[in-house]
Amino acid sequence: MNTRVLRIELRRSVAPWAGAVVLTTALAFLYLLNGAWGRGTTAWTAEWTTLALWTRALLFYLWPLAVGFGALQGLRDHRSKMSELLTSTPRPPWHRAATSAGTTATALASAFALLVLVGGVQVLAHTSYTHLGWLPIFLVGALFLVAGAVLGMGAGRTLPSPLTPPAMAMGAFAFTALMNSSLGRTRTSTVEGITSTEPNQVSLLSPAVDEVHDAFVTLSAAVHIGQTIWLLGMVTTGFALLVAATPSTRLIALIPVLAGATLALLVLPTDPHRMYVVDEAAARPVCDGPVCVTRTHQGQLTDLAGPGKEALRLLHGALGGRAPVAIRENTAVLPQGAMPPRSRTTVLLDFDDETIAGAKGAELTRALVAEGMVPSCSPVGWSGTTGELAAQVVAAGWVLGDLKPMPGASGTLRDVIDELARPVWKKLKALPPAEQRSRIDAMHAAALSCKGDALDALNGGASR
Repeated sequence: MNTRVLRIELRRSVAPWAGAVVLTTALAFLYLLNGAWGRGTTAWTAEWTTLALWTRALLFYLWPLAVGFGALQGLRDHRSKMSELLTSTPRPPWHRAATSAGTTATALASAFALLVLVGGVQVLAHTSYTHLGWLPIFLVGALFLVAGAVLGMGAGRTLPSPLTPPAMAMGAFAFTALMNSSLGRTRTSTVEGITSTEPNQVSLLSPAVDEVHDAFVTLSAAVHIGQTIWLLGMVTTGFALLVAATPSTRLIALIPVLAGATLALLVLPTDPHRMYVVDEAAARPVCDGPVCVTRTHQGQLTDLAGPGKEALRLLHGALGGRAPVAIRENTAVLPQGAMPPRSRTTVLLDFDDETIAGAKGAELTRALVAEGMVPSCSPVGWSGTTGELAAQVVAAGWVLGDLKPMPGASGTLRDVIDELARPVWKKLKALPPAEQRSRIDAMHAAALSCKGDALDALNGGASR
């Protein structure tokens, strides 16, 4: 398609409007609404992989829009009452279909690329870790928009009714909603009895992806391949419907999308742990002595190394031979509701932890000491209990010699924690040094095993 034909098609089609709506609504969603995509290490402008995954998550509603605009474009010949005239021209039907579909595909892919470009400029300012592992996520997302639009065009030409575009858009939205809820999720239960859901194989036919909870988690190669097969079948069916002239050929045109879905399900992984996988390169440790972070967050190692080493020194003085000897960024990827890993030898940190995020210098040392003394026992996706947080405050105060609130605690939460921690602190400090150490040891053991109450142990009570 030459430039002149492209300009003519852009003037005559809805393609520019489709691209503009996709781009503006996506930017409005990301910038005007407050959500997980704008916070912490998994923000859409924080890392390349999180950028690609959050823009893919927007296809939850962008893909139905593309399908609806495609169906509207497919009505063009019928609305202009030129169908019979066009069939009498020597220009082959596939040529006209390719021109129209190519214009719409170019507009939508360009809009999606501009969205990623806007985020990419900000990612460059926030991270020093660059890679191309995010590119397949973006390319498959762009292909979803193109395939949805071409399928919509085929449906609009096959069913030339004003109701077809809204019906196709609503049908596509219902499909993505079902994939994100009952049809695409499997109910599970953790060992501790906490119920949650996880994606199943069918959900991977949806253009959208799960929310991003870890900066170094990505989609596996099998997901990219399976989705590409499914989308190629969708494009083939849409294009075949654009050129089909008889009911029988229209029925035959449905074969590629059905075959694509069948083949895709044979390729797509069935195990959720093979759908969303750890990017080994991104999770590779970068260390300064005993303090290590992932390559994804290597830019934060400079600020962490000094306070981290000081925290390890203080922990050794408090716990002796039972003290952790290293600090590592936690790279375990666990389902929501699962119990987090704990280590006797390593302080596991998460840069999205409110007590760690934004803390520097002495405050960061206090936060690391607290985590080393009282490792979190809260399930993944849950915030720590006030009792656990109060135990961390008391433990860090005992090591550092003064009772201070943890960094990052909000005003109301800080008051609640202080109300719990201060009486325990006063009672602990009034005891002989040997009894204080005994209670600190009991608290540390209860926190490591997650079978007792750390604050109760400090208060002299039995572990639950």
